[in-house]
Amino acid sequence: MHGMINRAIQGFVSDTYGSERWARMACAAGLGFTDFEAMLVYDAALTPRILNAVCGDLEKPGDEVLEDIGTYLVSHPNAEAVRRLLRFGGVDFVEFLHSLDDLPDRARLAVPNLDLPELELHERAPDRFSLTLRWSLDGFGHVMMGALRTLADDYGALVLLDHQDTEDGREMIDITLIEAGFAEGRDFDLGARAG
Repeated sequence: MHGMINRAIQGFVSDTYGSERWARMACAAGLGFTDFEAMLVYDAALTPRILNAVCGDLEKPGDEVLEDIGTYLVSHPNAEAVRRLLRFGGVDFVEFLHSLDDLPDRARLAVPNLDLPELELHERAPDRFSLTLRWSLDGFGHVMMGALRTLADDYGALVLLDHQDTEDGREMIDITLIEAGFAEGRDFDLGARAG
């Protein structure tokens, strides 16, 4: 698994619960170290181990922790680069949704060997969409749920999201756009430098 994925989990825990708690979770997972290096590739078995340790320590189910990670990736100042990558996809929430098919390729422009889920958006009606995700790591749909919910707020859109497990390693998220201009969105300037 690419180090950026594991580093995102570490960042979420450290920024939300503190570095001491992260060190305790890393120890519980039997990592033998506390800091993931973002540009290294790690054994794929480490990611589920660390997620299990995080869930155990937080006493939360995996889908809740994964959704919290998705929210963190879009809303926390230390993950601003992820928000910028996602917001680059469109000027409004619907345009952003239509850009999701290209997200893995856009991410690989920045990090060539980054493996992200395959994403496929289907427009069922002007206000109804389904997003299908395929990836080797179970539960990524919940990360997307957190990211989508936060990005909807970021764009000022009101949406309903429903996660569905499907077969063959696929997950699906049903997206209903209630109102595109529900609230004022968060400021975003594509030309501004990430801090």
